[in-house]
Amino acid sequence: MRKIPNHGTLRMTKVAYPLGLCVGLFIYVAYIKWHRASAAQAFFTIAGAASGARWTQQAFSSPGSAARGHEVFYGIMFDAGSTGTRIHVFQFARPPGETPTLTHETFKALKPGLSAYADDVEKSAQGIQELLNVAKQHIPYDFWKATPLVLKATAGLRLLPGEKAQKLLQKVKEVFKASPFLVGDDCVSIMNGTDEGVSAWITVNFLTGSLKTPGSSSVGMLDLGGGSTQITFLPRVEVTSPAC
Repeated sequence: MRKIPNHGTLRMTKVAYPLGLCVGLFIYVAYIKWHRASAAQAFFTIAGAASGARWTQQAFSSPGSAARGHEVFYGIMFDAGSTGTRIHVFQFARPPGETPTLTHETFKALKPGLSAYADDVEKSAQGIQELLNVAKQHIPYDFWKATPLVLKATAGLRLLPGEKAQKLLQKVKEVFKASPFLVGDDCVSIMNGTDEGVSAWITVNFLTGSLKTPGSSSVGMLDLGGGSTQITFLPRVEVTSPAC
């Protein structure tokens, strides 16, 4: 018999912001790998939430930040939820030798969710393109080709028949490929519930500083979404009796 106490609880009503920032964190990790390898390009396989998506990551410095020695990079995250599709455009700044910080976020949401177009796939492209135009307005032109673009769908598409869900994803991928941003073969995908919960947990603990300080206590998270619920926490396992 095992006793698993919860080590703190942080309740959240939406996964969109944590999910987007989590991908931003993955983008930073990709950049670090590129920087240490001193290569012009790098391929990074995102574990967990990214489900193996790969992209080439480059880093640039804007004229204003370069004078201060800050390196700037961007990331674009689409959250295709059950009630709406949202875009998060993240801007990060990284002082030399330090952890990057989120310096700006642009957010816009459209309703209904992507799954509402299951019987009319072509109509889904209009909303995706509208959100991509938001990204173009908030990311400098010189950064477009180096800015990763990813869409993760959650419960709305998980509940659709497989063939209908894949047709929607294919249409989104076509729109992404026609954009000026950096897209990979797995730029659109459906997250399972486990990956969704783990991604949100990583992001919440990144935001609270738990992942930056060795030995610090982590917090748990409860996500009450439109079509699913995830509860995630890091247990401290104490064996109270021999396993059967």
